[in-house]
Amino acid sequence: MEGRILFGKYEIGHLLGEGNFGKVYKGKNLTTEEIVAIKMMNKEEVKKHGMIEQVKKEISLMRLVKHPNIVELKEVMATKTKIYLVMEYVGGGDLYTKIVKQGRFEENLARKYFQQVITAVDFCHSRGVCHRDLKLENIMLDSNGDNVKICDFGLATFLVGKEENNNNNNNNNNNNNVDVLLYTACGAFAYMAPEIIRGERYDGKMADIWSCGVILYTLLAGYPPFQDESRTKMLRKIRVGKYEFPLGFPKEVEDLVKKILVRNPSERIIMSEIMTSPWFKKGLIYEGDLYSSLFCSSPDQSPFNAFDFMLSMASGLDLSGLFESHKRKLGTLFVTKCSIKEVMKKVEKMAEGLKYEARKEKESRVVLQGGEVGRRGRLVVSVEVFEVVSPVVKVVEFSKRGGDFIEYLKLMEEEVRPAMKDVVWKWQGDWSLRRNNNGDEGESFPWWNLCY
Repeated sequence: MEGRILFGKYEIGHLLGEGNFGKVYKGKNLTTEEIVAIKMMNKEEVKKHGMIEQVKKEISLMRLVKHPNIVELKEVMATKTKIYLVMEYVGGGDLYTKIVKQGRFEENLARKYFQQVITAVDFCHSRGVCHRDLKLENIMLDSNGDNVKICDFGLATFLVGKEENNNNNNNNNNNNNVDVLLYTACGAFAYMAPEIIRGERYDGKMADIWSCGVILYTLLAGYPPFQDESRTKMLRKIRVGKYEFPLGFPKEVEDLVKKILVRNPSERIIMSEIMTSPWFKKGLIYEGDLYSSLFCSSPDQSPFNAFDFMLSMASGLDLSGLFESHKRKLGTLFVTKCSIKEVMKKVEKMAEGLKYEARKEKESRVVLQGGEVGRRGRLVVSVEVFEVVSPVVKVVEFSKRGGDFIEYLKLMEEEVRPAMKDVVWKWQGDWSLRRNNNGDEGESFPWWNLCY
């Protein structure tokens, strides 16, 4: 495998590791000379174990959570027999190995790593994603040891949509205002929240916070808070929240850990409280509104090539790469045969029903602003109509200019789609992608529609 050229784009290097369904190789982009990690999975093995949907889900999640402290998924390719995930290469090893070799971290370094972990996990939660397998082994260091990168989203899941077991029973005991309660027990036992061990339905965000507490304790103690040679005894300690701090453990951190490692998730500290705690804020480098810079489009941003969009939909090509450069997500565009005037009239009628303010910027673009203040302020959505090839066929694009991403997704799914159905020909993502059955090993073809 070493030295092989993949799709004329990547040179495959030595083996980095292997898992149940494939192997990870070091690679190099032949154009940019960037070093990458290439995860190669055997499609038959994935199918045999019923993991196709899980792999698709992992890819969708990783596309959704682009953050400086999360390992980036750069590209997805496939042949008839293999699936290739091209990811960011992180050369500094994982935090678990580092602690085993050198012991506990000095407080300022531990704080720096913890700040990065919390910032990344909070970002995931803001996108409606919980990781469910946060542990030192899944936190990588860059080559300089300056920054951490969270990896392995194989057990991650969405926090919006139907509950995991499709049970629609109301749960009146939930005080955390969560969208979905989960039931699948996931993650390493030492990092697992007590509510999961007790077999209860749980809030994925609060379970992630518990795992972060275990990580913080371990960074400063050099060993996990709940440890025992007997797994049964260890799980019992977690269930009752029994742990002790070693001598010399910083008092300010001890107070924070005590607020995180709380048995009852409804009494556990939430992410915003961790991020505003005095110890956490010390030396924190503010990097601006990362959320907005990554996902909010400017009104002056040049529009995508609508002709390419139509060609790609007509030919069944993979659309993901086309819109990635414009930071757009699937399901925010539709094709219509109606006039611009008809579309705008429909949008304004929808806005009136939602009690949204509608401000027309030009004949083909209107900006909608919600009346209620959400998690990140008022939701602001731009709607623009583009002519494609001829005035007969047009593309209508919805893009979020402000507000919370999850609230935007809910608006699109629950309000926009039903309200606009009379003027929609096809939504992007509703077009079936045709599979290329030639499947030559040297050629890439789209083999699923990566829709959220």
